[in-house]
Amino acid sequence: MERNKTKTNQLGFGGLTAMIIGSTIGAGIFTIAGDMASNGAHTGSVLIGWGICGIGMYALMMSFFGLNKVKPELTNGIYSYAKEGFGEFVGFNSAWGYWMSALICNVSYITLLFGSLGYFFPIFEDGNNSISVICGSIFVWLLVALVLKGVRQATLITIIATICKLIPLFVFIVAIPLTAKFDFEIFTDNFWGNGTLSLGSQIMATTSSTVWAFIGVEGAVVLSARARKSSDVGKASLTGFLGLLALYVIVAVLSMGVLTTEELASLDNPQMAQILEIAVGPWGATLVNIGVIISIAGALLGWTIIAAECPYEAAKQGVFTNSFAKSNKNDSPSVALLITNILVQAFLLIVLFNESSYLAFYTIGSSMIMLPYLLSALYYAKLTSRRKNLGDISSGELARERIFAIIGSIYGVWMIISAGIVQFLVTSILYAPGILVYIKGRKEKNLSSFRPYERNIAILLVCLAVLSIILLFMGTINPF
Repeated sequence: MERNKTKTNQLGFGGLTAMIIGSTIGAGIFTIAGDMASNGAHTGSVLIGWGICGIGMYALMMSFFGLNKVKPELTNGIYSYAKEGFGEFVGFNSAWGYWMSALICNVSYITLLFGSLGYFFPIFEDGNNSISVICGSIFVWLLVALVLKGVRQATLITIIATICKLIPLFVFIVAIPLTAKFDFEIFTDNFWGNGTLSLGSQIMATTSSTVWAFIGVEGAVVLSARARKSSDVGKASLTGFLGLLALYVIVAVLSMGVLTTEELASLDNPQMAQILEIAVGPWGATLVNIGVIISIAGALLGWTIIAAECPYEAAKQGVFTNSFAKSNKNDSPSVALLITNILVQAFLLIVLFNESSYLAFYTIGSSMIMLPYLLSALYYAKLTSRRKNLGDISSGELARERIFAIIGSIYGVWMIISAGIVQFLVTSILYAPGILVYIKGRKEKNLSSFRPYERNIAILLVCLAVLSIILLFMGTINPF
């Protein structure tokens, strides 16, 4: 009987595919068409950008899947791959970047949440005024109090949130063609832009949005332990990924056939609400905004836990300082949770004083996660360079895995380059403080802080951070 029960608790192909799609779709799909337009991308560059993203992200996902099979003992998130492949300090920075990305993404969610509430309650405006920040701060600390009480499972909330974000998407995809609001002339008008930005620059401008759309896709690899058949994991990963990519491209194409690039760029968040309103009337905007509000409210609970779990698990593995590994009587990561959300609060103050937008923060969050993604792909490329690292594998399978690793690595480099020099400098400001945490953690273990090459990396990070701060004060760069 126990054996049969175990089988019924496992996931088949359909269940695995649904979980991959449900866990990866976030708030980005409701804003992505307008965000790309705001960055200067026109129809042709958007389609090329999605093509590059599709190839690159799939290679990254399959690299994560390969690493999970070859190195199942590395359970400390994607940053454990960087530590194993390139040393303690590089691994720490991968963990730090992943953590920073998670908490900054929470800030972007809060601004979008109150921006959506602004549709019903104008007092919240675009979600970045004083009342939005105050209410957002209260909401953050209510979630902290909830998690401190030991709320570690949010299955019902997750199900409700998933349904609420899928219903508006389905209505959008069906309503635009049925109401004949898609205009092919609008779609093809100014297809390559007006010459203000080169095609290459436009394609690069799509990168942060496409990365944001697929953040979390690496989580698909953990589903392998829950699969009824191991062969289902690869099939579900491919099907789920292609389903997600198709969904994003369909939404983008339909949006670009309703409004011009300039009109899309002028829309407030979430842009899908205003696009659907054009197609079906005010109730369309109401539906999307309600879906976004409930979706984000549910997602924020999960991301509050994830953002705290990052440093908590890293500390238990010896990557962060011991203090991050402390938990309360309810087994909640109390110190990591409090530190994480103090930082979230600090970034919310930046929202208040700079009127920073959802787009600004998710761009920074996407930039922070690019290094962990790149280092994971590079580690897989390192492993696949020698057959013995992969065990019993045929020549054909080895060639395939090498291709995934190489393409994933190239895409990782592309992500960082296309983000631009401003985002590169901003991320150095966020990475540099981690050096102090790393040094303290090493001292707690009575270990020397740096190897020679690691010291050089640390010095470079500090120099870049100092330069970036100077440029910020001079007004030469402004990420917000």
